[in-house]
Amino acid sequence: MLINTDWLNELIEGPDLSPDEIERLCTRQGFPIDERSPLTNGAGELFDVEVTSNRGDCISHLGVAREVAAGAGRAFALPQRTTPDAAGKPVSVLTDVDNQTPDVCPLFTARVITGARVGPSPKWLVDRLASVGQKSINCVVDASNYVLFETGQPTHTFDLNTLDEKRLVVRYASAGEELVALDGVKHKLRDTDLVVADARRPVSLAGVIGGLDTGVTEKTTDILLEAATWDPVTIRTAARRLRISTDAGHRFERVVDPGTIRAAAERLAAIICELTGGTLAQGDIERGPGLDRAEQRITCRAERCRAILGLDISAAEMAGRLPALGFRVETRDERTIECVVPDHRRHDVRREIDLIEEVARLHGFEDFHVTDRVDLQIAPPQPERQAQTALAGALTGMGFYETVTFTFVTHDDCKAFMPQGLRTLQVDEERRKGAPALRPSVIPSLLHCRRINQDNGAARAGEVRLFEFASVFAQTTTGDTVQHRNIALCLDAPDPQLGLRQLRGVIERLAREMGGAETTIGVELTPPVFPALDPDAHAGLTLGGAPLGYLALPTPQTLKQFGIDTPVAVAEINLDALLALYPPAATVHALPAFPAIERDLSVIVDEHAPWAAIEVAINSASPDRMVGLTFEGVYRGKQVGAGRKSVTLRMRFQDPDRTLRHDEVDPQVESVVSALKSAVGAELRA
Repeated sequence: MLINTDWLNELIEGPDLSPDEIERLCTRQGFPIDERSPLTNGAGELFDVEVTSNRGDCISHLGVAREVAAGAGRAFALPQRTTPDAAGKPVSVLTDVDNQTPDVCPLFTARVITGARVGPSPKWLVDRLASVGQKSINCVVDASNYVLFETGQPTHTFDLNTLDEKRLVVRYASAGEELVALDGVKHKLRDTDLVVADARRPVSLAGVIGGLDTGVTEKTTDILLEAATWDPVTIRTAARRLRISTDAGHRFERVVDPGTIRAAAERLAAIICELTGGTLAQGDIERGPGLDRAEQRITCRAERCRAILGLDISAAEMAGRLPALGFRVETRDERTIECVVPDHRRHDVRREIDLIEEVARLHGFEDFHVTDRVDLQIAPPQPERQAQTALAGALTGMGFYETVTFTFVTHDDCKAFMPQGLRTLQVDEERRKGAPALRPSVIPSLLHCRRINQDNGAARAGEVRLFEFASVFAQTTTGDTVQHRNIALCLDAPDPQLGLRQLRGVIERLAREMGGAETTIGVELTPPVFPALDPDAHAGLTLGGAPLGYLALPTPQTLKQFGIDTPVAVAEINLDALLALYPPAATVHALPAFPAIERDLSVIVDEHAPWAAIEVAINSASPDRMVGLTFEGVYRGKQVGAGRKSVTLRMRFQDPDRTLRHDEVDPQVESVVSALKSAVGAELRA
């Protein structure tokens, strides 16, 4: 949440707090600052405040101000703005609302402003919105955005005269209905999408984005002001399916309580009337059961609070602190208090322990004594668990998503991924119809997962990376069970060669994470482990000369079998062998004191000559003072001829005691060229 410190100070009584003090108080209350930067013209600073998903009430300046004020021992309040007299016609004469889905729209409210003159916003409003990254559109839309960032209540304004029959209907869309959103994109709706419609068509995707045809423009004179709240799951589902991300949707996904709507709607109506000169219609329309509810009360035992927090906090002290966050406290006796939860906290303060947490935050976590012993000594994490966590962290950092898939697969999956000399291990067909076999490889599970993401449009082709830790099973011809743990990897590879190189880099990174910077993985072309893998794109992996796994491309037939449209690269590695390297061995040495010389070579070799053979040939020549060798790229084309490729490599030469001269490096490069010519028939490319 972006917070303007000057704006925040307007919502807190007393002298302005400094940005440093605001940061301290936010952090103390559980809202750390991710980033802060100065605003132009000395208008305070901009804070990026980290807000957890259960605190939707704090995705606003008012919500953060409430927390900061409580931490500072001050009061907070909205700036006073004169509420306009409702001098117009009764709102029921001008419009109506039919809420057909009260289960997912707890409250929908509407107000009408007539005779408005819509134009540019005043400078204060333009500057205030610009400070939090919002562009000015017109004074009505800007006022709606202003209230959103101030109070956390999303609202929407319609041009009343563009609505068919000048009324609104809250309903589910009919399959095939379309909506052109405010961003100009046309969306085809499903019958699970909740919309706000007029008498004829959808005019807004509920809680997410408004429609273009009914938006407020400079031609608008009569405005229908909507303020509502929605079921978070319904809003999130539609927004993700249509890939629409808005400030309103972000807040509705985190719960907006019906009890907070009226104040925000009244404030917006006042600002719009002030900016446009419009007349507010008498009354408002409210549809939904959101306000027909009892007060939410919680009883908290002082003794229980003291036992959990380990502090001697009395019931009176608890009762004295909680009102700062909006709780209404009634003290029963010295042992118990009863609180009425404010509307903005009804969704996340439901139990006694929630109230105790609020007491702890207000008291200050820095005052709690923390020891390393309770009733038992906490044992350190097991090295294997630490290693696996480090692996998962490294993969996540490289853009991979972890999957957890079912151990049983179909016979077809087993047939395609069964190593030679082994057979399927399975349970009774009647118990596991359709998928009775324990998987001999984790790859088919990842391929199924990739297809599901593809079919549901969850990710764009070329961007999916998956991994899973899992056991694999098979049976020998003598009936012995074979079982071991693997880590399987799958990444999209629109360019198969590039995909293989990227996946090799991932595997080498994992080896270094486990064993240290000097750990190397051997890669050598080998026959495929499974029939499902391409024999021309399969490499065996070794670690210290022992087999570790494989790296490969599935055959086109395999991709077709799994229904995958995008080429992928896959790998499967023995997890126990990788974890055995942990913890990584660290090496420390002084930085080089003298510069290095780098030489690039492009050599033409046979298409089937592997990089491993080139690397071995260069190392066998033992070039003096060579400290590094890297693969840079490969080229295929008319210039190198059919069945040939040009491989570019880079050698790095360095002396620890002095600066090398180029005439000292030239003989070493010539010896490398000679070794490559002898070992792989290489020709130096001009």
